[in-house]
Formats: sequence, C-alpha cells, structure tokens
Amino acid sequence: MGVITCIEDLRELAGKRVPRMFLDYLESGSWTEGTLRANEADFDRILLRQRVAVNLENRSVRSRMIGEDVAMPVALAPVGLCGMMHADGEILAARAAARFGVPFTLSTMSICSIEDIAAHGDKPFWFQLYVMRDREFVERLIDRAKAARCSALVLTLDLQILGQRHRDLKNGLTAPPRFTIPNLLDLTTKPRWCLGMLGTKRRFFGNIVGHARGVNDMSSLFSWTAEQFDPGLDWSDVEWVKKRWGGRLVLKGIMDAEDAKIARDSGADALIVSNHGGRQLDGAPSSIAALPAIVDAVGGGIEVWVDGGIRSGQDVLKAVALGAKGTMIGRAYIYGLGALGEAGVAKALELIARELDLTMAFCGRTGIGAVDRGILLPGTYPEA
Repeated sequence: MGVITCIEDLRELAGKRVPRMFLDYLESGSWTEGTLRANEADFDRILLRQRVAVNLENRSVRSRMIGEDVAMPVALAPVGLCGMMHADGEILAARAAARFGVPFTLSTMSICSIEDIAAHGDKPFWFQLYVMRDREFVERLIDRAKAARCSALVLTLDLQILGQRHRDLKNGLTAPPRFTIPNLLDLTTKPRWCLGMLGTKRRFFGNIVGHARGVNDMSSLFSWTAEQFDPGLDWSDVEWVKKRWGGRLVLKGIMDAEDAKIARDSGADALIVSNHGGRQLDGAPSSIAALPAIVDAVGGGIEVWVDGGIRSGQDVLKAVALGAKGTMIGRAYIYGLGALGEAGVAKALELIARELDLTMAFCGRTGIGAVDRGILLPGTYPEA
C-alpha cells in the first residue's frame, strides 16, 4: 500500500495481515449488525457549518479527560484479544498512545497482562474491569491495577451476558481461540502475523492465566471463561468496586438517560455512552444518537464521553459538538495495530488529530473548548 490517508487505508492493510477469525471478531456486531452499522452511518448524517474569514492561527485540540491532560479528546478503548491482532499488541498500543499523549485502556480480556504494560512503559494507563462471578479474582484484579499505578478504572456494565455474533460462530471463535482447519489454512496466508506470534510468549489471556483460581492451562481457561461473566451485576456492585478501587472511576455502557442519572449519582467521574460497538443489543440506537439526551439528563454533573463508530477526526469533532467531553476509539486504532504494529497505532492517532484540527478550523473555531452545536447544520444532528 502507498500513502496512508485515512483509517480505511489501515483497515484494508490490516485485512491482508490479520487472520480472518480475529479480524471478524474485531469487526462483527450482534445479530443483524444493524446497530453496528448505525454507529458509523449516524455520524455521516451530521453536517458541519463551514465558516470563513476567521483568524485560524494558534489552534489547539488539547483537552482534559477526568483531570488528565490529553493531546486531543480521545482515548484508546479497551479491546479484548488485542494481542491476537498483532504480537504484543497491547504493549505496542500503550506505547504509541503514551508517546502521542492520549490514554490507553487495557481490557480485562487482554493477551498482555497489567504487569506487562506497566513493565514496558513509564506512563500511567487505564484498566477496564469486568465483574466476574469470582469476586476474589476481581478484588485481585483491582489490587493489581493499583499496584501498576493505573490512573483510572473503566468498569464495563453492558456485558453481564454475551450477545450473539454470527461471524464468531461461523469461524468457530471461542475464548481463548481454538484453531479449526479453515482457520489454520488462513494462517498460511499470514506469514508476518505467524512470525510475530512465534516470537512472543504472550498468546493467552495474561490477566487470567495464573491469576484466577484453578486456571493454569488452556483447558481450564476454556471452562473458566465460559461461566464467569456475571448476570447478577447491579448498582450495588458498582458501589463495591468504587470503594475497593478508591480512585477515578469511569462507567462504560450507558445508553439510557435514566441509567445516566444513576451513574452520575453513583459518584463516578465519567460515563461512556456506548453500545459495546454494536456487539451486544442489536436494534439499539447508535451511540451518537443517544449522546444528546444523556448529556442533557446529567446536567454537567459527570463527564460524558462517547464510544462507537468513530473513524475520523470529523467524528470526534461532531461528538464534542454534541456535548461529549471525550471520545474513545477501538476499531480505528486496532486497524493500525494489525496493519503496522506500533507505528500503525501512531499513524491512526496522527490521522485523527490532523482531521480534527483541520475540520475544527474550517468550522471557524481555534480551540476544542470552544466547539459546540453552533458548528453543526441545524436539522442534521440528534436532539436531546
């Protein structure tokens, strides 16, 4: 591939280098994938107002998210199996994010462990937590995140049960992955990926193997992951996590205004408007469509971020205009990782930052803090 100009270019290159089962895992949504498609399509429907004859010198997209300075209002979202998109993927993504000046969030279901990320970087990162049935394991996870100097805990609330993703079923993808004959044949066309995986010892869920009681090998990991997501999770568990953690807490998976008010009143520092990338409840609205009502409902009592469908700097700008104090990208940076490793993540961030800066300027604003609904064409964006 020649010059890389957008996230789609990285996606195309990743498609040539990442095994199909893992790329499908990344790109799939639940059931008909209607919500997955809406996450991107609804951004496209929002139109911008171009302004002219404005002094555009001294522009800045720098911002703050839960008290942390960020190069732009973007954080890398937690992505499970990130280390199967590229060898040592979480380590590489965390390093790229730290150099660029945006937060990286490590998933509970990562391949590299909390300790791996801490050992390969000198800047704090965020940790995403799933509440499992094994509460002792959850307590140890929280304590490990503290020991690694994680500066925020991102608690995911929308994965008590798993949505059905047809592509994963057809590929035979399990957690951890089991390689079928078709998958093994596909691997023969991905020599770069295979060499990378042969060169690392990190191929399993690093936060779980050797840490969860009785999970010491692949067979025990299969049975453990099959039964650990907890359908009994409720707001009392959020309070329990908050007390155990004691630091900045972000609640991910809020799609309803009433839930947003409860999140605000819980004492959390931020909430993320997210439908899990369209991977859970199909038929739900897009994240950007849900954002304005949630911003209106909480009334500034908690930072509101948005996740889902963001593929460009224009998408980031539109989200900020609709009231988001921050955004999260998942697939966008993973495409970069799968395509070019650490350099690809850096490239994805550069592309988004440049488009964010230029689009903000075309809309007549020179600072991200001055961006509001005035940059959007009336009638083209969702109302509260």
